[in-house]
Amino acid sequence: MTPETMFTLAGFAAMAGWAALAAGVAFNNALLRDLIAGRVAPALLALAYAGLIALFWAGSDGGYDSLDNVARLFANPWLLLAGWMHYLAFDLAIGAIIARRTFDEGLPRLALIPILPLTFLFGPIGWLAFEAVRVLGPRLQSKAAA
Repeated sequence: MTPETMFTLAGFAAMAGWAALAAGVAFNNALLRDLIAGRVAPALLALAYAGLIALFWAGSDGGYDSLDNVARLFANPWLLLAGWMHYLAFDLAIGAIIARRTFDEGLPRLALIPILPLTFLFGPIGWLAFEAVRVLGPRLQSKAAA
């Protein structure tokens, strides 16, 4: 298998997870939202990531001690793919956590419309938007009720 083929398969797995998350949110289905999107899909990506690290980390150039070394590390297409799978797994897991907490905390589901795409595309920005909703949402609601 080539890195490009594995990249394509990882993309399909991530998109299936995000589709399950969207359906789980739309239909308030914890099986899709929490189990499939929150655990199964990220776990599959994480297992593939772990396999790539186990196979290609030893003897690789670079490291994490400077930006130049990170660039050298990711010059290896297998380790670049591992880094990409890291993003795919974590962003999906965080998206599922955000969705579950939105339901658990009684936050407005409409807030997920911009937050989940932000999390999908720019993970930390989506998480930051969610935290803003958690902090500011109740304050705005209490001011509106007053």
